[in-house]
Amino acid sequence: MGEMVSFPANGGTCSGYLAKPSSGSGKGVIVIQEWWGLNDNIKGIADRFAAEGFVALAPDLYHGVVTKEPDEAGKLLMALNIQRAEADLRGAVAYLKEMTGGPVGTVGFCMGGALSLFAACNSDGDVGACVDFYGGHPAVRYNWDGLTAPVLGIWAEHDDFVNPNIPTYKAELEKRNIPHEFITYPGTQHAFFNDEHPEPQYNPAAAKDAWEKTLAWFRKYL
Repeated sequence: MGEMVSFPANGGTCSGYLAKPSSGSGKGVIVIQEWWGLNDNIKGIADRFAAEGFVALAPDLYHGVVTKEPDEAGKLLMALNIQRAEADLRGAVAYLKEMTGGPVGTVGFCMGGALSLFAACNSDGDVGACVDFYGGHPAVRYNWDGLTAPVLGIWAEHDDFVNPNIPTYKAELEKRNIPHEFITYPGTQHAFFNDEHPEPQYNPAAAKDAWEKTLAWFRKYL
């Protein structure tokens, strides 16, 4: 359904996977990768958004590097240049906003969840809605005062990497009266949405419900 495209970013270009609905137009959503890179799973999620009527762009924040090995993925996550990632995300948001004519949504998973919220905090209002699936990255610092987008937080019950941060997120959002909803799915583990993982890490029922809530969030706020 989609194709690889290039867009201006960081004084150069960044590539990404762009998926459009059959109508050719729709509200824009930035889909942000897990620590594995821009793999077929993330491209497939962009395709799913397109099938639901959205124009979805998944930027390649690793610039061509993809892995299936957890050790290498962890190294890639830690080596991610946050300043460059911010510039790439700004470029992706600007490109998609120009294409669709309005504020865009951001959604990401694991590392991408953290970067979804990060992009929304640094978008100058160009992000109209944010969804964070169990997002975490030790080097990401959020500019909470720059956040205007409503935030949907989707969490796993058993996630020692991410869950200690949730009370801080909630407090910062409440302090600024940012509309938000946080949902923790009982019995789930980190990355429960990723259907490339075997069960029980992949949780079909929770993934289905989280997907429906994500679509509803974007339809409400974009």
